[in-house]
Amino acid sequence: MITYLCLGTNNPQRAQVFYDATLGALGLSRCQTPGEDFGDWVGWGHYARDGAEECALWLCPPFDGRPATPGNGVMVAFRAKSRDEVQNFHRVALETGGTSDGAPGYRPQYNADFYAAYVRDPDGHKLAAVCRGIYPDAP
Repeated sequence: MITYLCLGTNNPQRAQVFYDATLGALGLSRCQTPGEDFGDWVGWGHYARDGAEECALWLCPPFDGRPATPGNGVMVAFRAKSRDEVQNFHRVALETGGTSDGAPGYRPQYNADFYAAYVRDPDGHKLAAVCRGIYPDAP
């Protein structure tokens, strides 16, 4: 359904440090784009066959030259494989300049197995890490 998401940043270098660490906690790495020049763009996820296969999050300064601002109601949620990954995502986000928007924990209002953490990146974008399929009483 989605090929990529793009979020604006006012400081690409700071954003790279934050996302390398935070998405790294979920086992995600930077997209490799051999032979293509994206300028200040940097992405994480899957990018192959010169973009014919892509599922990625990209960051860049806005094209219109105005400051990047977070969208009200916009959130990007990433799949985590375990509760530990959710906890690491949250911890690393805070260590690299993010702020907490919801500590790791179950959210039974969504579903009994919905384990998530919410953060804001240094530009204010809301991110989540979500683990499903492990219930509160599971080891």
